[in-house]
Amino acid sequence: MVVSRIGSTGLAAGLAALLALTACGGGGGDSDKPTDGTASGAPIIIGMDEDSTGPGASYSTIAGKTIRLAVQDINDKGGVLGRPLRLVVENDESDPTKVPAVLQKLSGQGAKALLLQSGSAAIMQAKSTLTQLKLPAIAPTGVTATLVEPPNNELIYMLANTTADWAEVYCGAFKAANISKLGVLTDDTTTIAALNKSLLGGLSCVTVVATEKGAANASDLSAQVARLKNANPDAVLVTSVGGSFEVLAQNTLARQFSGKPRFSLASIGNQPSSWKLANAGALKGLIFMGSINSENPRTQALTKLLKEKNGDDYEVTAYDAQAWDSVQLLKLAIEKAGGPDDPAKLNAAIQGITGYQAAFGQGNFTLSFSATKHLGADGLCGLSLIEFGDDNKPKGPWSTFQPPCSG
Repeated sequence: MVVSRIGSTGLAAGLAALLALTACGGGGGDSDKPTDGTASGAPIIIGMDEDSTGPGASYSTIAGKTIRLAVQDINDKGGVLGRPLRLVVENDESDPTKVPAVLQKLSGQGAKALLLQSGSAAIMQAKSTLTQLKLPAIAPTGVTATLVEPPNNELIYMLANTTADWAEVYCGAFKAANISKLGVLTDDTTTIAALNKSLLGGLSCVTVVATEKGAANASDLSAQVARLKNANPDAVLVTSVGGSFEVLAQNTLARQFSGKPRFSLASIGNQPSSWKLANAGALKGLIFMGSINSENPRTQALTKLLKEKNGDDYEVTAYDAQAWDSVQLLKLAIEKAGGPDDPAKLNAAIQGITGYQAAFGQGNFTLSFSATKHLGADGLCGLSLIEFGDDNKPKGPWSTFQPPCSG
């Protein structure tokens, strides 16, 4: 039997405020606005829908900052076909009802292509608007397969492995660890509701014995964790957008439910600002779905660049790498199309990109697109299961199981 309840809604004092400040600081303000660098000529306008204040801000601002850096790097090296990339930005707050107006506004500012850095529910709403605008778009950190599936998928693309791939990897992990009964602790955001529908539906390898839900701004999850404990699962999976909810969830699980394996999504692994807000040792042993592999030479190069720009203590995440790759893919497509002004040619050029060596995933991981393949990931090599150590930082791949990678 699956149980689902809504928890308390009070603001997690101090914790949420700190995370909100971190998220705001991570986003690109006027000081981060890319210049034309050494490029000249008419600018090529790229529109970005960035959730910098809504429920997706905890990850969108990380990606948004690196998107700006990637644009600046390209412009400093002469631009695209000698022309600078010019970034225009709007914010839909991951609110599906705001998406059409936001995309219309970006189009009205002259955008030739779009980067959709928002929640999956909002991006789903964008699909029909893209068809109307006839503008190609990339969702840099999207992971929900339906984002690039029909209908209205002709102009939208994703890079990373989807939740269907995640389910396959989680099932491999559960089998290796002899886990047959799973408890789920989830937040109440629309983004996670859409993700859960896809991910949990693919976990036929286990029985979900309890599902507990808490408000994204909850201040206490003790009751939910107590009910999970009473259901006696072999392991717990936390599904959230990260931020204060994830920290509260892991603190509570570590205190009330120690000794049971804990799994999470990519969110916590890609939000270094959250790690230091967790209680000492609360993340120890937590296993999350990662995409950063330090042996990938493109990851090494990007890490070097980001540390030069952001400081030696900067923790590179999959959001950074996927943001970087998204801008590079647009650059390649514009070059292949001979310019940005014909949206049909630009869309066809994206579909002509094959074997792109990504800055995330294992060393031989590539991205390829076609008219019928709008998800770039070529196989499971874009994923790794990563374990947190005693210091609340990722310590490396989980030794019990890793997804197979060939090529």
